[in-house]
Amino acid sequence: MARKALIQRQKKRQLLYAKYYIKRKFIKSKITSTKKLEQKLDWHLKLQNLPKNSSRVRLHNRCLITGRPKGFFRFFGLSRHLIREFAHQGFFPGVVKSSW
Repeated sequence: MARKALIQRQKKRQLLYAKYYIKRKFIKSKITSTKKLEQKLDWHLKLQNLPKNSSRVRLHNRCLITGRPKGFFRFFGLSRHLIREFAHQGFFPGVVKSSW
């Protein structure tokens, strides 16, 4: 189980990302569309003034139940440990243990 502080920090990052998404997208489009170097530097400065945690790069997938950051499967939204447990218990229809 992940520490509660790390899970809360990730939730805070997700909220900041959602809050600043449109503003960040607008500034990035201005950077690519402007031709003059001085204007580009102005837009870069505005982009740098936004919170660091509002960037998409700082988000990390975590297991919905345990908060584990590694071994995450996007399709299920769970870590590999829980997928294995739930598959053995029959919670995922069609998922069977492979043997060859």
